[in-house]
Amino acid sequence: MPVPLSSDTPLSLVPLAWLIGRWEGVGVLGHPARGEDTRFGQAVEFTHDGRDFLSYTATSWALDESGQTTAPLDVETGFWRPQPVTAVAAPGQPVPVDLEVLLAHPTGVVEVLVGSATGPRIELATDVVARTTTAHEYTAAQRLYGLVEGDLLWALDVAADGHPMRSYASARLKRVS
Repeated sequence: MPVPLSSDTPLSLVPLAWLIGRWEGVGVLGHPARGEDTRFGQAVEFTHDGRDFLSYTATSWALDESGQTTAPLDVETGFWRPQPVTAVAAPGQPVPVDLEVLLAHPTGVVEVLVGSATGPRIELATDVVARTTTAHEYTAAQRLYGLVEGDLLWALDVAADGHPMRSYASARLKRVS
């Protein structure tokens, strides 16, 4: 699927250009302590202002059985910073790009994730978590993003509230014009 590039897209963002835009869809949030899952809706937006980073915002809300919104769930905002390319790819393969992702949550958690993007696949893992004294225990995360059949799929594993790393949420989002 061709990715349209605007004339002001920095060269460093070209490997992430497939993310730029607004995505909306539904997912499932797991609740390890309660043993139940919650369906949620989500809107994610990746933008840039001509500089060498993507601005990122994700907003989620709970859905009932009929798909109606019942309550806000989460908001996270931050920046995705591709690093200068240092790797070499095999012939015909995409060059991996190292990433630094900075995220802030209104729950009092700030995290830095590091990882890489290889073509339309991104793998990230927590490097640092900082929490306010009122934030819940949150110690680590792993995130996977991919472009599958034109949709943005993502999965999140977390270590929090005394639980080891485990599957926590995932969603399938469609690009919105």
